Amino acid sequence: MKTEILYGIHPVSEALKAGRRKIFEVYLAQHKDSKRAEKTATIAESLNIPLKKVKAFELSSITGNDRHQGIGARVSPYPLAEPTDIYDNIKADKNPFLLLLDSIIDPHNLGALIRTALCVGIDGILIPKDRSALPTPAVSSASAGALEHIRLALVTNMVNAIKDLKKMGVWIAGMDKSAQKSIFSFDFSCPLAIVIGGEEKGIRSLVKKHCDFLISIPQKGEINSLNASAAGAVVMYEAFRQRETK
Repeated sequence: MKTEILYGIHPVSEALKAGRRKIFEVYLAQHKDSKRAEKTATIAESLNIPLKKVKAFELSSITGNDRHQGIGARVSPYPLAEPTDIYDNIKADKNPFLLLLDSIIDPHNLGALIRTALCVGIDGILIPKDRSALPTPAVSSASAGALEHIRLALVTNMVNAIKDLKKMGVWIAGMDKSAQKSIFSFDFSCPLAIVIGGEEKGIRSLVKKHCDFLISIPQKGEINSLNASAAGAVVMYEAFRQRETK
């Protein structure tokens, strides 16, 4: 079976909690004073997962990263959902809340967006198979382990996915910094999918064309716009605030 290496306290501990991956072995750095890493390793041992103690430089070699926080794990690949799984969940949920990420190529931005999405209760995330960062260990690290819990699916064609969602009664709101309608005057309480575009060019023109609404974040100051993960956090929390209120 193909495997990959998770690294860092949050990714490893959240993978253990989520129980969605098969965990073959946990690696703990010797002589690294980290009670959190040791606690996570103890949890792994209680689940009869083999624990191997290694030197810190060996763990850096195993994980391919110096930011391992004293712990890593050899695990099965990330358990992607099928788009149909997310669609079936929409049919069962009277007021779904989804996130569509169009061409987010920076793993750190993808991880940050996933972390916020989990916090606000996003029901599912769709990303394109091409021209996108994929759910790698680096993304799990950037998400502080949130990736291990979120429902995420790859789609071949984002426009077709949007068309499918519309047929199920989901409204599509695209983030566009030039849009006249502010997120603070938009009603997020309906069955909704928010579309956030790539770091440089935003939402691709064909995807934008198929959005029901285009909305923007008001701002002052000299900087042109927020980056993708910051903008995503702002809009998701405004939607969360409205949906919780109503």
